[in-house]
Amino acid sequence: MLPSTFDRETILDLTVNMIPLGILLFFIVAFGLVNPFGWNNVISTIQFGILIAAFVLLAVLTYYSGKAISKAEAEMEDEDHTA
Repeated sequence: MLPSTFDRETILDLTVNMIPLGILLFFIVAFGLVNPFGWNNVISTIQFGILIAAFVLLAVLTYYSGKAISKAEAEMEDEDHTA
């Protein structure tokens, strides 16, 4: 994430999404390295597809929510300075 776009407070707000991203990344790597269920082309492809899709969608959601949060905080700061 861009430090110029997201300040420290925004990153703290987005931590609730970063923790599940870390968990999903852990399972992607864990199932890639240690495959406890064996490898079946169809089932394993579906399994990785679901994990990777969830990771990508949550990452996109986190990015856009971070942009919205930082925009809202900037607007509030502008209102405070003009009042």
